Amino acid sequence: MHQEIKKTIEVLKQGGIILYPTDTVWGIGCDATNADAVAKIYKLKKRIETKAMICLVADDRMLKKYVKTVPDAAQSIFDIAEEPITIIYDDAQNLAPNLIAEDKTIAIRIPDDEFCYQVCRKLNGAIVSTSANISGAPTPKSFKEISQEIIKGVDYVVNLHHEKKATKPSSIIKLSRDGVVKVIRK
Repeated sequence: MHQEIKKTIEVLKQGGIILYPTDTVWGIGCDATNADAVAKIYKLKKRIETKAMICLVADDRMLKKYVKTVPDAAQSIFDIAEEPITIIYDDAQNLAPNLIAEDKTIAIRIPDDEFCYQVCRKLNGAIVSTSANISGAPTPKSFKEISQEIIKGVDYVVNLHHEKKATKPSSIIKLSRDGVVKVIRK
């Protein structure tokens, strides 16, 4: 795993995009602060730039780098969640402008995955995590189901867990600064 992390960090620092396993499904990712790399992902997925993507961070401390105020409810959700949860936060900051939604929100998950954790730690920042499919196509359940167009369109394919079957994508919850909690995807 050490060599895969090292190679992944090199590609991310050069503005490249990666295909990698997460705690949910295979993802396409890049340095979440690099607008050019984010644009490459939108182009590869044939996705409109107004449709937001998720970011992964290593921990609570890193989360605070990208969100002005983390609501107290977020910690409660982390504590009780039994499955991967992505939270949409208000007032995103320090990310590529084309990654932040028009309403200034950002979807962020702290993954339960050693590879993702180590990549975020060693990059010292967030990475994009969007499903490894063309927009509108089904989410691949395994590496074998990822289209050649996606595989050939990334700068690096992480050589880990190719045999792993994906779980379902994370649940998504929106936490507004006014305390409103809304389930976006179960």
